[in-house]
Amino acid sequence: MELNKIYNEDCLETMARMPNNFVDVIITSPPYNIIRPNSTDRGYDIYKDNKTNDEYIEWTLDIFNSYDKILKENGVILYNMSYGVENSTLMSLVIADIIRKTNFTLCDIIIWKKKTATPNNVSHNKLTRIVEYIYVFSRKNEAKTFNCYKKKLKERNTGQAIYENVYNFITAQNNDSSTELNKATFSSELIRKLLLLYTKRNDTIYDSFMGTGTTANACLIESRNFVGSEISKQQCHYANKRIEVLTNQIQLF
Repeated sequence: MELNKIYNEDCLETMARMPNNFVDVIITSPPYNIIRPNSTDRGYDIYKDNKTNDEYIEWTLDIFNSYDKILKENGVILYNMSYGVENSTLMSLVIADIIRKTNFTLCDIIIWKKKTATPNNVSHNKLTRIVEYIYVFSRKNEAKTFNCYKKKLKERNTGQAIYENVYNFITAQNNDSSTELNKATFSSELIRKLLLLYTKRNDTIYDSFMGTGTTANACLIESRNFVGSEISKQQCHYANKRIEVLTNQIQLF
């Protein structure tokens, strides 16, 4: 398995070929399955985001079972999900079944506050969403030992370590740039903040839904390795162009 490469294929295919215990951390944002059933806007260039709830949950469980194979001991999964007015319950159902039916448990929830919220919700009883959620999963038997790199400030006389106080609230830009290929792109500002908290230099990060390459770009900036999967050939091409430009910029300094 080659590092710093995006594989143009389904993530389950990539992970099936990936060695066991290959990646330090998984950071990803899957499709949320919230496109209106009759909408002509799929949100992505080839993926149709319209599974039933049961289909989506089973698909997610297959992915998490594959994560269990490739993730190193004490690694974490940073899983960005949100909900929409079209399907306000699925997010909670997914999280519950990950906990109930896989080897992973929920260890933390990070609130990602975006810098803007558009469009405003015009419903009389629904609020405009300006936050999304990063769910922090570890294996159930690693819930007390999973890796996190908060700074150690001092030790008490008893030898107990005192760490910096880090809030589970991150403000970061909405995305790097929305494109016709993917209207739900990730935020490299968010990814970089997560990398500095849960990874160290030269760690290997896997993004199973790489899209237009935001996680890869953040990894390059913060001196981490990446591996990605993306089913869209056009998005892979777009991402590789971004990586090429950024790599050339980094080499100049």
